[in-house]
Amino acid sequence: MSSMDVTNQTKETLRLMFLENKRFDGRKVFDVRDFEISYNVSDKAEGSARIKMGKTDVVVGIKLSPGAPYPDSLDKGNLIVSADLLPLASPRFEFGPPGFEGIELPRLVDRIIRDSDIIDFSKLVITPKEKVWNLYIDIYPINDDGSLIDAATIAAVAAIYKTFVPELDSEGRVNYDKKSKVKLPINDKVVPVSFSFYKLGEALILNPTREEEEACDTRITLGLSKWNGQYMMNSCQKAGEMVLSNEDVLKISEVLPKKYDEVSEKLKKFF
Repeated sequence: MSSMDVTNQTKETLRLMFLENKRFDGRKVFDVRDFEISYNVSDKAEGSARIKMGKTDVVVGIKLSPGAPYPDSLDKGNLIVSADLLPLASPRFEFGPPGFEGIELPRLVDRIIRDSDIIDFSKLVITPKEKVWNLYIDIYPINDDGSLIDAATIAAVAAIYKTFVPELDSEGRVNYDKKSKVKLPINDKVVPVSFSFYKLGEALILNPTREEEEACDTRITLGLSKWNGQYMMNSCQKAGEMVLSNEDVLKISEVLPKKYDEVSEKLKKFF
């Protein structure tokens, strides 16, 4: 977390607004920006989706290729998530080796998806203990106006729902030019979503813009799904030195179920 580019006056103005349940864009502190999903943004991907959440704009592509299973999961396919954070998306991003954000973003999306069990990796085995499908999720932010982790997760889940497994010929080679009709093996009752809460002073907000993010002191990102009517916590990661009080945790716990239902129902409309 870094607020070095935000003046103290801006931070204080935002803090007072948040305490009054107000924000510059007209939302209340726990309102999530509306979003739109579009599909088939890549002809070469096995699945792809683009999300526009406010001014935050992210493309996610999914590729599958045969490979060896991991030694500790010989009976499952592999998941590899990556992110390419380029300066065109934000002045915070620079060319060169990935910084902390470039490492954290794909790890969080990986954890949220993997631990929700939305994908049945046991059905991605080609030859037991020898060959499986590698499933690559590549994240490409086009514009970062805050809540990049949450937007990328939604786009990744949307792409997963529209992904098809390529066909193999008699020699085990993939024909990527032939469009497959075999859908990725998923649990279509699971819809993982992430929620990033930020704290500024004693105020909490959800789904911030980039300006709000840069003013805040601490973030906690929670990955949720729902199974048989029960809310499941799939992941949790905190960033920033400021502690979250018991009151903060209770407030987040109160808000999360309603927000999960709101966002997941909206997302399902695009499947």
